[in-house]
Amino acid sequence: MSLTVVGSIAFDAVRTPWGERERMLGGSAVHFSLAASFFTDVRVVGPVGDDFGESELAVLHARGVDTEDIERIAGGRTFFWRGHYEFDLNTAHTDETQLNVFGDFAPKLSPASRDCDVLFLANIQPDLQREVRAQCAGARFVAMDSMNLWIETARDSLIATIEGVHALMLNDAELRMLTGEPNLVRAAREVMSWGPSLVVAKQGEYGAALFHGDEFFALPAFPLEDVVDPTGAGDSFAGGFVGYLAAHPDDELDAPLLRRAMAYGTALASFNVSEFGTERVARLTGEEIRDRVGELQRITTFADAPLALRG
Repeated sequence: MSLTVVGSIAFDAVRTPWGERERMLGGSAVHFSLAASFFTDVRVVGPVGDDFGESELAVLHARGVDTEDIERIAGGRTFFWRGHYEFDLNTAHTDETQLNVFGDFAPKLSPASRDCDVLFLANIQPDLQREVRAQCAGARFVAMDSMNLWIETARDSLIATIEGVHALMLNDAELRMLTGEPNLVRAAREVMSWGPSLVVAKQGEYGAALFHGDEFFALPAFPLEDVVDPTGAGDSFAGGFVGYLAAHPDDELDAPLLRRAMAYGTALASFNVSEFGTERVARLTGEEIRDRVGELQRITTFADAPLALRG
């Protein structure tokens, strides 16, 4: 089934304790698309400038991503972000942001993109997310991401957008900030009362937690000896999660399906962080993903044994 993602397409300059890259392919829509492409057909919507060339498009085309709706702005330059991480890789420090063509982004969806079965609204201005949602009224499943900037500057608009989607994916601090609830469970319940049927709390190196009705499920991040660059990890997780759901259009959105989607999202994120930018995911194989999901299942499963407890 078809999946459309609307978000940023960017060049990133990143420095971590394990190295740096001065200019690499990035952006929420790119990381999401590459991950989701392992499960379903993906169309990506976003603006780029004249500096975005065939070599960047080739990374997406190699995974079968449809780039027809990437809008090239003549004379413009592509969104650029420069940042660094210290030894605490949970926090990205922004050193420079150049919105460039992304500053005037007005999503233009082709009929094929509007006719999607599943829609992912990556982190863009909430009013734009709502406009895209209205254009894709027939989508059976809509998920979205956001960030603290929109919580601080456009909270009412953000809540109005959240009311019209099926799933919200935020990091745990943003969920607390959005709802004013210090407890993560209460924060998720509050968001679900606005309309979404499920909430995913991304927790960085600690994994992710899923709330769905009265159900709760959590997975740790896959244990890695070398985490090189966390940029795009959350979008890769979202791509794996939403992509897996898109690949099962006839299955009920129940606990077993959602838990498997969490596992595949976790696996994709673990590959993303093992090298800079899109380097690792771009050469990833389906067999590697299946093996990692199997290993994740092994390390998170235990069998209870009868024990006479005191008291």
